[in-house]
Amino acid sequence: QVRLVESGGGSVETGGSLALSCGFSVDTYSNWCLAWFRQAPGKEREGIAAASTRNTYTTYAQAVKGRFTISQFNANNTLYLIMNSLKPEDTAMYYCAAMRSHWSDCAAWPRYTFWGQGTQVTVSS
Repeated sequence: QVRLVESGGGSVETGGSLALSCGFSVDTYSNWCLAWFRQAPGKEREGIAAASTRNTYTTYAQAVKGRFTISQFNANNTLYLIMNSLKPEDTAMYYCAAMRSHWSDCAAWPRYTFWGQGTQVTVSS
């Protein structure tokens, strides 16, 4: 059973920063992709950042590239999303997700199969 538990959401003003955390329970010696998704009200869920448990591969959606950083520490099984220069359009529910896959598939957003419960991020103008 894969467990993903997010924390760290909240409210911030435009230009501010937030850090999200996700405790995960996958076997990091196997090929897993870990990712952050978000879903804004009235919009579809979108993948924004992903990383492989087996190497340093990361990938980002264009909307967050250069502002967000995904990182993981296998020693404590935690995935992070560092969000800088936040904009009102970043307001959404943010989800941690996982799938068992080779790193080259980490950007195959529809294939993610395990999900956390989500954490809300609100950016005010």
